[in-house]
Amino acid sequence: MSKAATFQDPMFQDEDKAREALEAVRWPDGPICPHCGNSDQNKIAKVEGKKHSHRPGLYYCNECKGQFTVTVGSVFDRSKVPLTKWWMAAHMMNSGKNGVSAHEIHRALNVTYKTAWFMMHRLREAMVDATPSPMGSNGGNVQADEAYHLNTSPRAKGYIKGQSKRKRAQILALVDEDTGSVRTFHVKGYLTAATIQDILFQNVMRKATLVTDESNLYTEMGREFSDHQTMKHTAMEYVNAMGFTTNNVENFFGVFKRGMRGTYTFCGEQHLQCYLTEFQFRYNNRSGLGISDGERTAIALKGIEGKRLTYRSTH
Repeated sequence: MSKAATFQDPMFQDEDKAREALEAVRWPDGPICPHCGNSDQNKIAKVEGKKHSHRPGLYYCNECKGQFTVTVGSVFDRSKVPLTKWWMAAHMMNSGKNGVSAHEIHRALNVTYKTAWFMMHRLREAMVDATPSPMGSNGGNVQADEAYHLNTSPRAKGYIKGQSKRKRAQILALVDEDTGSVRTFHVKGYLTAATIQDILFQNVMRKATLVTDESNLYTEMGREFSDHQTMKHTAMEYVNAMGFTTNNVENFFGVFKRGMRGTYTFCGEQHLQCYLTEFQFRYNNRSGLGISDGERTAIALKGIEGKRLTYRSTH
């Protein structure tokens, strides 16, 4: 279905339909009070009246005597942007593997560039997996690889000949072959064996098989896992004699780098983890796993719960 046909859906055109769609995603079993956590539907009432003097979609909790809507206690809290535009922005971000630029959101939704940029960062915050499960829990293979971003070209603003590697942002990615999911980390400072070890021990089960290239960074820690398989990339070996490969994690880096260069062009290092989270989310909910663009968008918006992102620190 084309983008124009998709945006004819009522939730992209009608504010009431957009709110109802968000309520169905956030509260599939009925409203839950974000103030006290009350989920008893007998103690939650929708505020209705012929005069419509209240804001649309308002609920009242008899448990804590508080009022709330579907946006309260979420990344949409206190946003003046209509929900129809939030749905459109979320769908545009999740309908292509390379993402969408804030300038395109700004032009398509008729909002300022500043608003579009901030909307995208709120949506990236919603994509964060707050409770990730251990990788390799079934004793399967977990691929690990590192990559560099920013200042990798002699034309880059911060490039210094002979010191380019030291100035680049360090990224580590892990791919669980059993689940097909990826997990990414922006490592601040220099990437060392100790840093990688901490990340691996916190995210990968010891009974898993670690699959890497021949880098010395993994030699010692590889002994801590059930098995450690390597590929000699310097000898043009991409699948070893046992059939192990790191192609999955390298494919993810390929998609990430193409998106960053072709769609976003540039991002400051302080925002790099946010962009990694975005690409990680789309990869973990890709069409190859049977997830459609609409389903991916709904999954992303399920993550709005309990998160806030503001221009200034909250008090």
